[in-house]
Amino acid sequence: MVIAAARTMTRTAAMICAAAAVAGLVGCGGRSPTGSGGPSPTTLAGGGGTGTSSSFYLALGDSLAAGVQPAPPGAGPRPTRIKAGAIPTEGYANDVYEAEKTRLSGLMLQDLGCPGETTMTMMAGGKCPYAAGSQLAQAVSFIRAHRIAFITLDIGGDDIDGCVTTATIISTCVTNGVDAIKANVPKILSALRTAAGPSVQIVAMTYYDPYLADFLSGADGPALAVASVELTRQVNDTLISIFRATNVGIGDVGTAFGTYTPFTRTTTYAGHTVPVAVANICDWTWMCAGAPIGPNVHANTSGYQKIASVLESSIATDVRR
Repeated sequence: MVIAAARTMTRTAAMICAAAAVAGLVGCGGRSPTGSGGPSPTTLAGGGGTGTSSSFYLALGDSLAAGVQPAPPGAGPRPTRIKAGAIPTEGYANDVYEAEKTRLSGLMLQDLGCPGETTMTMMAGGKCPYAAGSQLAQAVSFIRAHRIAFITLDIGGDDIDGCVTTATIISTCVTNGVDAIKANVPKILSALRTAAGPSVQIVAMTYYDPYLADFLSGADGPALAVASVELTRQVNDTLISIFRATNVGIGDVGTAFGTYTPFTRTTTYAGHTVPVAVANICDWTWMCAGAPIGPNVHANTSGYQKIASVLESSIATDVRR
């Protein structure tokens, strides 16, 4: 999801987070331990089999689309990453698929998500191996060869990877990342629309802000958390502007996660009074989990389900036939 890189939190923050016993909950690939292996695209068959009535839900994007999770305790050697549908839980693509296959007879899922994918590598390749050379080329090839019911996309978060450090946000990095999003996302959506045609629904999503968890990381943490919200708003506003201009559905995950909720609105988390937005990110991601699992930017069970519900609400009723 957005803005990669889980960073080590202070001892105090780790103790607070561990006490919360976060039950496995956004995603971009980054410095979280996702590895560099290929996407191993997931294909799931619906009850209708592979007959002429079958159609596909095509999931595209970064580590959130891939359903990446940190390794659960007791799982043995840490895998490079865990695909959606495997231990410990499912990613949002699986959740959307489970909901839609009851409405669309014969629906199947093709998940091409790639951990760490940027807008540039999605077009040019180089992050994960695809037979067609890049995720976008693979997607276009797949669309042309199959009946597509709808497409979901999350991309752009990893363009801001590395812009947040333990002490500051690097403005030149942000500028370069946002410029890349502005230049590349319209091209990605144009290629998908050309291949899919005007009647196939494409729903693209915004990102939550994992760095809200920095609120718990010492004296400088709250200021960095506040600054990270503005960075996330800038990225998400850029994405929404592009989505509206290209006439695709919008899954506003950033708003659904309460990212922009004023810090004056507070709640109790692990026995401490914290902003609601901070509690949400602790509840729905691995950012507030203790070592060795956290902090990790990826969504947990509840977080992926939350993302799926946002996307579900944006999928047009006319695909449910």
